[in-house]
Amino acid sequence: MEKFLEYRREYPEFYYHDYEILEEENHLHIFYDFEIPGLCSFHPEIRIPKNAIRIPYEESVFENLVFQIGLIELISYVKCTCSPRIMIEAGYVDEEQIKWLKKLYYHGLGEFLYTNQISTSMEELFDIICTEKKTSFSPFPYHGEGNLICVGGGKDSCVSLEILKNEKQNTCLMINAKTPSLESCEKAGYSSDEMILVERILDRKIVELNEQGFLNGHTPFSAIVAFISYLCAYLLGKENIILSNESSANQPTVIGTDINHQYSKSYEFESDFISYMEKNFPFDIHYFSLLRGLSEFQIAKLFSHYKKYHSVFKSCNVGSKEKDWKWCCHCSKCLFVYIILSPFLTKEEMISIFQEDLYEKEDLLELFLETLGYKETKPFECVGTIEEARYAVSLMIQKEEHLPYLLQYYKDHYPLELDGTKMEKYNEQNHLNSYYNDLVKGEVEKYVS
Repeated sequence: MEKFLEYRREYPEFYYHDYEILEEENHLHIFYDFEIPGLCSFHPEIRIPKNAIRIPYEESVFENLVFQIGLIELISYVKCTCSPRIMIEAGYVDEEQIKWLKKLYYHGLGEFLYTNQISTSMEELFDIICTEKKTSFSPFPYHGEGNLICVGGGKDSCVSLEILKNEKQNTCLMINAKTPSLESCEKAGYSSDEMILVERILDRKIVELNEQGFLNGHTPFSAIVAFISYLCAYLLGKENIILSNESSANQPTVIGTDINHQYSKSYEFESDFISYMEKNFPFDIHYFSLLRGLSEFQIAKLFSHYKKYHSVFKSCNVGSKEKDWKWCCHCSKCLFVYIILSPFLTKEEMISIFQEDLYEKEDLLELFLETLGYKETKPFECVGTIEEARYAVSLMIQKEEHLPYLLQYYKDHYPLELDGTKMEKYNEQNHLNSYYNDLVKGEVEKYVS
């Protein structure tokens, strides 16, 4: 808290000066110009490949969408000092948009505020001041067709790829695509022409400031995905932007609070984003998560049947830093994926994926207890609910004759929780239309046991 107050006094303003768009041979190259006076300037970049441009577009609309991305991109930089005044010079935002941004900044930085022991309110955190005059763009005829599928390379996006495999005019979108994402799309039958590979390049100066001790922590990356995907959907002429966020993403990470590592994957953010874009952009582009009606448990059951993806999918953020993209088998993400898949696959299949039995790893006990909700917080990672983890572990204890270390520990200390009613129920609180709801429900019914 002392650093927070000190930096806010020393660096009271953060500027979003401008953005620049350069048309290069193979890319549209976007540069942003941010500044913390007295400290440094930042110039992050986004590269959008030319194969993302399939229809004529209105220049003013395109520029406004680029400007909007910058409003989200700046979160990664303003957090280092939490400068109390954010000065917007690159474009216009009205009072309603400012209110929307304040909510996203506050809840999107909820984990950051918690881990840095910062106590503040939504109104106090940032004052957003726009110095530009309102501009407008002319209505432009738009009729979208087909789906833009956001692919991350984990089991969830693989399930979406499989459910949507018979839909027409699908295109896959990846931001900073890595091997698991590309291979998942290839396994689903997509060619390179059907993949849009966007590059997002952080300014290294923020890393240097973090190393010097400036404030650091989690930012709402999925909000960046939302705005970039909308821009790409517009350029491609798509009707739908499809994500793979599940109902489990709505559960808070810090028990008894609304602090959620996955806030920008939550139904609340999805609803807010839909409302924001409908009010500010006159296009019939639909943004929704295909798997919102499913729990992580249901998704794992589906994924267990899609064998072709088992050798290529990855969800481990630690292992993503390795050239060969492996499961590190030491982090909370690896542990949760292991837990949630284990009731549906044989031990041999699990070890084939992870290369070892994570239930035998004594050094994972603390993460194990966090994942199952026996600590103050769940792991600050994209993991499922406490109830799902306990249910999966309880099923495994019933299933296994000789229990490995973590399962034996659970059995010795906690009651089994074998009521899976909630995990198996379809969540009707989602933004899918009747067609996509029926498509997902139909896939689930194929594997009802």
